[in-house]
Amino acid sequence: MEQKQAKGRIFITNDNKMKYSLERSYEILDRTPVVLQDLLSGLPDDWVMPNEGPETFSPYDVIGHLVHGEKTDWTVRTKMILEFGNTKTFEKYDRFAQYEESKGKSLQQLLDEFAAIRKENMVWFKSLNLTEDDLNRQGMHPVLGSVTLRHLLATWVVHDLTHIAQITRVMAKQYKTEMGPWTEFSGYLIFKLYTCNQKQQLLTSTYQKFHPKDRKR
Repeated sequence: MEQKQAKGRIFITNDNKMKYSLERSYEILDRTPVVLQDLLSGLPDDWVMPNEGPETFSPYDVIGHLVHGEKTDWTVRTKMILEFGNTKTFEKYDRFAQYEESKGKSLQQLLDEFAAIRKENMVWFKSLNLTEDDLNRQGMHPVLGSVTLRHLLATWVVHDLTHIAQITRVMAKQYKTEMGPWTEFSGYLIFKLYTCNQKQQLLTSTYQKFHPKDRKR
């Protein structure tokens, strides 16, 4: 794979972006529970409960969201594609289900639950021994229409990574005002990216074209 380099740096371009690989996906999916345990376990509410505004996620909410996804999204939809192809449409996914499902649970309980379910799902996922033909099989998304198993599994990996980034961004904002003039230098990394609110508005506008007032995907 040809990569553009300058002074030892590699730039991501359309020509050198990674192609989906089962082995590469295992590397991330296996690590996510450990990363989250190490980052969040034992932290006080000051770090893990604040969010970025209405209908946005705190670090606590993100873990509940990941738990819900392990139960109802990635493996369920994989099974549907392998069994039914695109003849059966996925059930809609409630992005906010954790608000109810996490009630009464501590962050540690959610972290442990996520780790246990992810471990079980990864054993199952690896046992499938998927082929290239399997990855190209099509399913039917209720909003996006025709998708492939490759699309779904790549999104599983990206979903992990983007929510880890979300957690660290929300936590970093806790010290924004304490940084004084240094916000001038670090803000482009932490505070000037799409906020969760902006992402939510973008997602909502897309979904409402198909399902007005529907919060599920």
